[in-house]
Amino acid sequence: MTHQEDCPVLDHVVTLLIEHGPEAMASAFATLMNVAMEAERAQALQAESHQRTAQRQGYANGFKAKKLRTRVGEVSLRVPQTRGYHDEDGRPFYPKSLDRGERSERALTLAVAEMYIQGVSTRKVTAVVEELCGLEITSTQVSRAAAELDEQFAAWRNRPLGEVRYLILDARYEKVRHGGTVVSCAVLSAIGVTPDGKRTVLGCSVKLSEAECHWREFLQSLVDRGLRGVKLVVSDDHAGLKAAREATLSSIPWQRCQFHTIRNAISHVPKASMKGDVSQEVKRIFNADDIEEANRRLREVATRYRTPAPALADWLEANIPEALTILNFPAAHRRRLRTSNAIERLNKEIKRRTRVATLFPNEASLLRLVSAVLSEISDDWEAERSYLNMEAT
Repeated sequence: MTHQEDCPVLDHVVTLLIEHGPEAMASAFATLMNVAMEAERAQALQAESHQRTAQRQGYANGFKAKKLRTRVGEVSLRVPQTRGYHDEDGRPFYPKSLDRGERSERALTLAVAEMYIQGVSTRKVTAVVEELCGLEITSTQVSRAAAELDEQFAAWRNRPLGEVRYLILDARYEKVRHGGTVVSCAVLSAIGVTPDGKRTVLGCSVKLSEAECHWREFLQSLVDRGLRGVKLVVSDDHAGLKAAREATLSSIPWQRCQFHTIRNAISHVPKASMKGDVSQEVKRIFNADDIEEANRRLREVATRYRTPAPALADWLEANIPEALTILNFPAAHRRRLRTSNAIERLNKEIKRRTRVATLFPNEASLLRLVSAVLSEISDDWEAERSYLNMEAT
């Protein structure tokens, strides 16, 4: 019969479980972890405690207490310390088993923060985590996970850019607490169509308004990140955006959103009964096959309304040409670039998520959620088939 050496550690664990049952799991786990970490330290140092050997790589230096949350409850560990030891990468000793546990904890809290981003209530998050892991998540853990998310999203927002053929800009507003009051903050966003015809979200920003300074800072950040090769910018006629665009992207043709242009035109109609006709007339101009035909139709419409609505006629002559730039681009690209509707899906998705929160405690929390939504959509877009056939002429 084979003789088995006595193992006091294992005997201790077995005794705990026999006497206390499942309630002793935390203590049993702590005992095993402490022994495993001491063995790992000895292996790293190539020497047991107080052992004299020429292969020694450093010295044991006591222990440091640490609390670790596990599925069997909170356990108290004795983390071995070293003196004079560094691994091949120059790092001090730290138990790999404990590091794996901490990575699991970070992954868990990260998942909790992501659940929050998805709009899951705190009550449901707690229930899910307790069901899956037997753990309660504290506000501190969620804050730590949120900080990790902030770092990831900041890296995404500041990633290097390259060549982009078409640039589409837009903004929407969300309620945020600021300085003790509730204000509407502008969510600035930009999408691009790359040379291979794929869409991508280039970036986003949360500001107190759409003032020129905020748009200019955002557009300049795109340029600083390497944005180049833009052939057309598509946006509405917001004054702050227009001024910022002219300051940072002045040499690039601009397509004024035709959808917003029609709405602007209707606001200059003196009688409600004329709105339908004016809308159809403007659409007819936009549907022209080329710029010459569009200008001819514009002159006809302006002449028709010169007497009954002179202010409207003047407005059409001054503003409609800004919405005809797209006629200088391939016909196959016009339908998707004549308006800023390509960015509307982003705004709808943002709205769907922000309905859960309704009011954000600060700009950072809003930026975190928006970044999560947009980075996810951008990943989907880049995996889809081409949005535009860039070989079309």
